[in-house]
Amino acid sequence: MELTVGVDVGSTTVKVVIYEGEKLLFKHYERHLSQVRQKTAEILAEAKDLLIGREFKAAISGSAGLGLSKATGIDFVQEVFATGEAVKKYASDTDVVIELGGEDAKIIFFTGGMEERMNGTCAGGTGAFIDQMASLLAVTPDELDKLSANYEKIYPIASRCGVFAKSDIQPLLNQGARKEDIAVSIFQAVVDQTITGLAQGRQIKGKVLFLGGPLFFLKGLQRRFKETLRLSDENAVFPDLGPYAVAIGTSIFARKQERSYTYEDFLARITQASDDSDRTEYLEPLFKDEGEYEEFRARHAKATVERRDIASYYGGAYLGIDCGSTTTKMVLLSEDDKILYEYYSSNKGNPVTIVKEQLEQIYKLCGDHVIMKGSAVTGYGEDLIKNAFNVDAGLVETMAHLRAARFFNPKVDFILDIGGQDIKCFKVKNNCIDSIMLNEACSSGCGSFIETFAKSMGYDIATFANFGLFSKYPVDLGSRCTVFMNSSVKQAQKDGATVEDISAGLSMSVVKNAIYKVIRARSADELGKELVVQGGTFLNDGVLRSFEKELGHDVVRPEIAGLMGAFGAALFSKSLHKDVSSVIKPGDLRRFEHTAKATICQGCTNKCNLTINTFSGGRRFISGNRCERPLGQKETQEVPNLFEYKLNRIKALRSPKGTRGRIGIPLGLNMIENLPFWFTFFTELGFEVVLSDISSRQLYLTGQYSIPSDTACYPAKLMHGHIESLISKGVDMIFYPCMSYNFDEKTADNHFNCPVVAYYPELLYGNMEKLHHVKFLYPYLGLHNRTYFNRSIRNFINKEICIIPYSEIRRASSKAYQAYAKWGEDVKTEGRRALKYAKDHHLKTIVLAGRPYHIDPEINHGIDRLISSFGIVVVTEDAVAHLVEPQKVKVLNQWTYHARLYNSAKYVTTQENMELIQLVSFGCGIDAITTDEVRDILESGGKMYTQLKIDEINNLGAVKIRIRSLLEAMDERSRREHE
Repeated sequence: MELTVGVDVGSTTVKVVIYEGEKLLFKHYERHLSQVRQKTAEILAEAKDLLIGREFKAAISGSAGLGLSKATGIDFVQEVFATGEAVKKYASDTDVVIELGGEDAKIIFFTGGMEERMNGTCAGGTGAFIDQMASLLAVTPDELDKLSANYEKIYPIASRCGVFAKSDIQPLLNQGARKEDIAVSIFQAVVDQTITGLAQGRQIKGKVLFLGGPLFFLKGLQRRFKETLRLSDENAVFPDLGPYAVAIGTSIFARKQERSYTYEDFLARITQASDDSDRTEYLEPLFKDEGEYEEFRARHAKATVERRDIASYYGGAYLGIDCGSTTTKMVLLSEDDKILYEYYSSNKGNPVTIVKEQLEQIYKLCGDHVIMKGSAVTGYGEDLIKNAFNVDAGLVETMAHLRAARFFNPKVDFILDIGGQDIKCFKVKNNCIDSIMLNEACSSGCGSFIETFAKSMGYDIATFANFGLFSKYPVDLGSRCTVFMNSSVKQAQKDGATVEDISAGLSMSVVKNAIYKVIRARSADELGKELVVQGGTFLNDGVLRSFEKELGHDVVRPEIAGLMGAFGAALFSKSLHKDVSSVIKPGDLRRFEHTAKATICQGCTNKCNLTINTFSGGRRFISGNRCERPLGQKETQEVPNLFEYKLNRIKALRSPKGTRGRIGIPLGLNMIENLPFWFTFFTELGFEVVLSDISSRQLYLTGQYSIPSDTACYPAKLMHGHIESLISKGVDMIFYPCMSYNFDEKTADNHFNCPVVAYYPELLYGNMEKLHHVKFLYPYLGLHNRTYFNRSIRNFINKEICIIPYSEIRRASSKAYQAYAKWGEDVKTEGRRALKYAKDHHLKTIVLAGRPYHIDPEINHGIDRLISSFGIVVVTEDAVAHLVEPQKVKVLNQWTYHARLYNSAKYVTTQENMELIQLVSFGCGIDAITTDEVRDILESGGKMYTQLKIDEINNLGAVKIRIRSLLEAMDERSRREHE
């Protein structure tokens, strides 16, 4: 019988199957560690006895198979087509196929119209994503699977990109969350990404066939898919040959081809192709030769700190701890600022244990001849470590790094710190912080960016980084996100690039990402001349050299670049001037125990996911809160908060029973600000107005299945849940108009709504099948012109709802316009009250500026309450924008909400003790315009620009750092102004 060979060369694995007719003779599944051609040849060699002496047909498939096919001349079949061939032959009653590979994800709908969808250049929600997360937890994928079986709760974790997810997981680890809960949350994130990123609004139902390695080997992932999609055992099929589906389909495709091969010919094609090289684009080498490298090393070796033998030292010591996103660093300083002890290592997902072990070691070395006089902690795990070990003080990261940088260069004017997942950079002007920039959720310019690739190629990061120092042809990989970069690296490998070339290229890419994507500098010259760089990533000489080459001049990299946070914290602890530190004593340390339990706070509507950490003696620390309530600490004063004020006004609305029916209004996007208008209008017409529930994570999940794009902003995605909420309330009709224009406030060149806000009702109707079975009203209307509105709404109501006299409609319209105007005046009045309160009580004020719908607690994730917990007055942009003349900006100012941003930014520059924080939703394209303009307005007026990006994930770790850094900078600037 005829032999056929199917080869599936995926992004991370090679699968080979050999069939004789319908009989499976051979199957093999193995990771290729980017050595795709060599590994394919090795597997074929294992099947030599089956193939030698016989002719066979063969084909290649897979995301990394196309280059191999071109190089060998062997027929190629697209992997989605190959999957379809296998399913049609062996599981023809399948309705939907979901296949997850290493970096590829596919979904094929067979019932209701054949449709195939595949991920693009993003590997979020795939096997590579799971590998990265397992590495973060310091476990294997198999161990991750076993952990997930014993979960108690599920945390929301971003899945569209591995680096986003790390930014969510690491703070959970630092707060003491259970690994079992994080493990299952990782699997749930993969499921969510499949539903939103691949299905994109099309329902997954019927018999679902799950294929690919991750879905075969990981039982926890199987369970999450079954439970989330509500599939029975009969409808959720995980076949034994699941990992080989593409290879099987490829062998079926091969049967139809004319060309045959012998074993010797086929193997020769594979092995010879492995030596092909077609690389043409490369960059200038990092170093010309070893002599230039030695000169480089000697220059940077001058920025050092003296060490002192702790065994021979007698006196006081100061401890600094930096519990970072992926590593824990500790420094013990002598009275004269010499290092007595230092530690730098991965926190292995358990920073409390690491710190305990290191404190035991320090006390052992200190004996009775070194007295601990001060201690301070900084980093993501600051609160947890401070409470666990009674550390004297906590210090926000930016201030710790500033203290450390000044130690090496008192004239420093720009500090760039690149850690595992975090970039902190700030300008120093007049010896105080002038502006602060941190990455929010993307770590493409961070150490984990290189570490990810190092591990994927089978190297530790230090070995991999050194490979690139003397590469003659560094690959130009540009500046892209980590998972996007995967495709560039794979292509470079196909073109013959060596590991050395890729290592050098990645070092250069990290630098470009940091400068042009995070700092968003128009040119490298903007970074200043007296630069200090720090963080573990700059211990990589390739990254440091790339940075200097991009800048065009030398920088200072302290020899303790990876310890700067801990070093700064130790210096800060000296300034406390304590005789003896309160840090845990050796006896208590020996008896120290730590347990963690997850729960949900019921203190307010935020419903925060809390972790209750219990320490020896019954001491407790509750982490994960977005305000001070869960900690049992009462606020010293109830400061004004306009976010809370506006939300409470909405919650207080009550509609009487109507004679003309119940009309539902979704509580999201522009309908939040226009609610006073529509609520009054329909109530006056005799309708009972029913609002959708206040947004929550659960509300979002109810509508998640119908979201057609994962790149839409979170406020838009929530609208699907609001529609589901209204449908569940059994309203007679749902009213959600399309509105190209907003109210004309006469402050801008025009008064458009953004396209998403204006036309999302159309999208909802097109993607939510349920809306075809209810009365969904989405007319095109405009409130900016009363005459036009009265005519258009009369015609629409009379045609679509019922006949209502025009006089009654005009009267209701008049009342609605009055209600909207009064609502706006009430907000301004409350704003004046808040500003007066801040002035009378000598408090700081933050203008938390964004869109009106950012008052939604599920969108802002309690950021307003977090700011209030610091005793800061919070006002909104619409409460102060009218207090200055309309601003002239460099761009076409045609959006109402944008005009408010610009005006409120200008107002902030006229006030003391006031700053602006801009809220930006991920996926908001037009905010790319506002961020630059708002920054220019603020900085030209001597203020600092702070931006917070928000999406469906509610981790506020980075947000808290931004806010605390801003407050510290305000305090320091104020102190220096009064000196």
